[in-house]
Amino acid sequence: MNLLNTIKGLLLPLAAATLLITACGSKPAQPASAGTLSVNPSSLSVADAATTETLTVTADCDWGVAASDKEWCTVSPSGGVAGTTPVTVKIAENKTYDTRSNVITFRYGSDSKTVEVSQTGKEKPAPPVAPEDMVTPEGYQLDWNDEFDLEDGSLPDANKWRFESKPAGWVNNELQTYVAGGRNGVRTAFVEDGVLNIRAIKEGKDIISARMYSKKSWTYGYMEAAIWLPKGKGTWPAYWMMPDDFSRGWPGCGEIDIMEEVGYHANYTSSSIHCASYNHKNNTQKTHEQLTAGAEDGYHIYALEWTPEALNFYVDRKLHFTFLNDKKGNDDTWPFNKNFYLILNLAWGGDWGGNQGVDESALPCTMKVAYVRVFKKK
Repeated sequence: MNLLNTIKGLLLPLAAATLLITACGSKPAQPASAGTLSVNPSSLSVADAATTETLTVTADCDWGVAASDKEWCTVSPSGGVAGTTPVTVKIAENKTYDTRSNVITFRYGSDSKTVEVSQTGKEKPAPPVAPEDMVTPEGYQLDWNDEFDLEDGSLPDANKWRFESKPAGWVNNELQTYVAGGRNGVRTAFVEDGVLNIRAIKEGKDIISARMYSKKSWTYGYMEAAIWLPKGKGTWPAYWMMPDDFSRGWPGCGEIDIMEEVGYHANYTSSSIHCASYNHKNNTQKTHEQLTAGAEDGYHIYALEWTPEALNFYVDRKLHFTFLNDKKGNDDTWPFNKNFYLILNLAWGGDWGGNQGVDESALPCTMKVAYVRVFKKK
């Protein structure tokens, strides 16, 4: 019995020491490593123009990548494996004036890393300045005008203008839908920096724009407007007149086109008249087209002097086209002896504007009007 107790006394300390050594030499179980990943550069800041950038990814594991807003920022490839991989980032043009941001997220295992993308908006042009102070033609006096001196964001003065609302295809096979100043928060006519903006823009599946009529009409006078034309194949801006009396229908009622331009023939502006005897359906319209250099890059002054004797058309106060009254008293050749109202509109596509196709990358596009003035003989 004494021998057994002695043996136990020797074994117990040895067992305790063995357990202590075992406990000190072992480590608790660790989760599997997610790996490492780095991206260079760690952020992107680009200008408004469309661009392609490259991110260099270095990793010791598999990974995936995606942009939060794929409408204007895409990445390729969508993932990779251990090693060094270039990632192409394509950024679309920012056609707005506002800076926009995006997040590119790399995921590897349970971890992630982000790259912030910032793109500036287009440079906002300086507030447009009216081409010059009011110049009253000799022998005339101001009868009506709109200088668009309203708060930014305002609709045009409802006491002076009314809107047309018509679906696409309503006239000339044009593609735009005319809405009264805008739809669903997307504006087609508004005042900014003292200038009327008429805008064609994609809204949902539609292209919407504005067509405005003056509430006042005139027989004879000097009608003048300062206009900055939009750019892009598909645009068809116009400043023109139609009669209150439409009983004869078109073209018998008459039409006076003070200024028109189509985007595929940029900076060439035209003036025309239409009536029963002279109209574009019969290819007999009376018209004159000329190069108006810089028409899409700044304001030019388009005017009509309308008297019982003639219709005289001006660009920057230089006469370029005259249509004379033949004095036959025939409405087929001279229906221009009754009240006509003014029209401002921006069409998209159609028989003339879309004659060589349209380019939707030009949208949104804007026709700017600094003023409209009507003078009457004293």
